[in-house]
Amino acid sequence: MEISPTPISGLLLIQTRVFCDHRGAFFESYNPSLGEHTAQPGNFVQDNHSVSLKGVLRGLHFQIPPYQQGKLVRVIQGRALDVVVDIRKGSQTYGQHYKVMLEGPGHKMLWVPPGLAHGFLALEDNTIFLYKCTAPYNKESERGLMWNDPELGIDWGIKTPLMAAKDLEYPAFREMEPFF
Repeated sequence: MEISPTPISGLLLIQTRVFCDHRGAFFESYNPSLGEHTAQPGNFVQDNHSVSLKGVLRGLHFQIPPYQQGKLVRVIQGRALDVVVDIRKGSQTYGQHYKVMLEGPGHKMLWVPPGLAHGFLALEDNTIFLYKCTAPYNKESERGLMWNDPELGIDWGIKTPLMAAKDLEYPAFREMEPFF
């Protein structure tokens, strides 16, 4: 695996090595040694899959302590614009975002450490997104940010995405309580 830092501390872009021959392809999508680079022990406790239609925006989500999650994310099928926002109050990149295109079959992944809000926009029908999480889902600790907050300045490339009702009610960045 080739692991590259991003401008946001702790956020890593991971490119797997793919071995191809006349039978097809093989690649390693996860290895516990990844924990050496993520400052996390690599103990994933839950895998989540979502299947989205083109134009579905999921996010920007996070869980607050003590249920904060680190996530290793990738697209198995389709294409998605993946976006993270640094919500760690003391961070040098607090309030900044990073975005990257993820495409199936998932040779490029993103490690999203706790303290970052995460979301994605499906760019094709039947986009399958996989999240490996370091903590289980906890409804009471689930939070989010307004996807189109002008202060964050995220260009999603879409004006009216398909979204869950709860995602449309999240507060603006400045209104968010500092959890991290």
